[in-house]
Amino acid sequence: MATDLQIAVRRISSVNPATGEVLRELACASDTEVDAAVAIARAAQTAWADLGVWKRIDVLREFQHRLHEKKSEIAEAIAREAGKPLAEALTTEVLVVLDAARFLIDNAYRLLRDEPVPHGNLATKLKRGWLAREPYGVVGIISPWNYPFSIPATETLAALVAGNAVVLKPSEFTSLVAMELASLLHSAGVPRDVLQVVVGDGATGAALIQSQIDKAKIDRARIDKLVFTGSVATGKRIAAAAAERLLPVVLELGGKDPMLVLDDADVEVASSAAVWGAFVNAGQTCLSVERCYVHRSLYDAFLKACVGKTLKLRVGNGLDRETEVGPMIHERQLRIVEQHVEDAVARGARVLAGGSRLPELGKNFYMPTVLAEVTHEMRIMREETFGPVLPVMPFDRDEEAVHLANDSEFGLAASVWTRDNARGERLARRIQAGTVMVNDVVSCFGISEAPHGGVKSSGIGRTHGRFGLEEMVRLKYVDVDRVQGMKKVWWYGYGMSFSRQMEGFLEMQFARDFGTRLRGALRAIGVVGRKQL
Repeated sequence: MATDLQIAVRRISSVNPATGEVLRELACASDTEVDAAVAIARAAQTAWADLGVWKRIDVLREFQHRLHEKKSEIAEAIAREAGKPLAEALTTEVLVVLDAARFLIDNAYRLLRDEPVPHGNLATKLKRGWLAREPYGVVGIISPWNYPFSIPATETLAALVAGNAVVLKPSEFTSLVAMELASLLHSAGVPRDVLQVVVGDGATGAALIQSQIDKAKIDRARIDKLVFTGSVATGKRIAAAAAERLLPVVLELGGKDPMLVLDDADVEVASSAAVWGAFVNAGQTCLSVERCYVHRSLYDAFLKACVGKTLKLRVGNGLDRETEVGPMIHERQLRIVEQHVEDAVARGARVLAGGSRLPELGKNFYMPTVLAEVTHEMRIMREETFGPVLPVMPFDRDEEAVHLANDSEFGLAASVWTRDNARGERLARRIQAGTVMVNDVVSCFGISEAPHGGVKSSGIGRTHGRFGLEEMVRLKYVDVDRVQGMKKVWWYGYGMSFSRQMEGFLEMQFARDFGTRLRGALRAIGVVGRKQL
């Protein structure tokens, strides 16, 4: 009797958050398919590493050219699937990736080549050594929906140029953009087996982290490093899972970035920065201005300027070139924003602009919102809101502002606003954050030379720049004796005389006065001809 065996396949939908249009339905990769992708990547990685840095740089250069040629098409794909305005898709996504490629093209060889290690100890002067930087092997990348092109691209480019293979698991909300990225890299010369995209939900990401070892082929299906960008809660679960097998990880887990406006700040400039920093990408940016502290002498003028500028913002579909603030990615995130605003109002905050949905535009639109009279007892000042809300709180002294900035579990970035750069730099050193900008916000992510990452609950490790590239390699120290056939003086053959000779050797190198050093040298000289095993 014939029977049909039906296996349920999990599916995800890519949806335009502005219109609700289903762009495409995709099947989630199963655990077996994820394991297979890792195994295929491992088999292909050695040849990719053997290609050499210069040839891999050539591939990145070709990718850069192709991305430039398709910049408008890629920007439209980002705006369609993530909802952000076209202008932001170009500046905060495409431009960032083009420049990240430029940095690696210009610097990867210098940063990855062998680095000589000098030997200062007299006992090791007949040696030479160097640091070798070797690829991990297979790097797993789990990327978020808020910057679906720039975040996975910058991490993937660094991993690839270092000689790794990559298995990329994008957010289930923005899989199509990740597939565009892979297509560009493949067309530029990255072998398909070296870069693979596994589409799916949270279970797919878990399968990548826990990719199983085939007992018959012990090196078959296992990533060697993981780079994750997402929530603190998920990051902690990933860290726990990674600890089971000491999997090295880079975790970028979001922020609650403070903006400090000092008493000598330019209100016109700082208010424009606050409005853009809070509402760029509808506030769905890990570097968003989520807390704004303004000196009391400027507080009223600053609020008035922010409200006036906020009310002029054009909210709409990101594909409309006039749009300045797009939709939120989905209603679940919008509800979090609503809850934070409602909690703040219930505790005494005042809504000066916005504060409600825009249902006439669609179910995912929320008005850019300015709140006054907020306190640290409110969720809006404690939890990551990830939406278009600018809460503004007054302070009286610089010390108070620094204390407020540091009164958070997060530490991704911060900004200080002042006409006195030296004063801003002094405060920047006291703020607990991975990045502090003086008189700018958010743009640190687009500085390809600068590392990106945070402290406290904002994560572990760095992406971007020199330190981001270092995250993609293992360091190996190699040491070679210049003189062969010579026994080392510290090998066996101990005894009373050897102990005295070693005491003299230490005095010769480290005693404070010249006379003691000279006497130590005379005591140590006999060590050269002593009898050894």
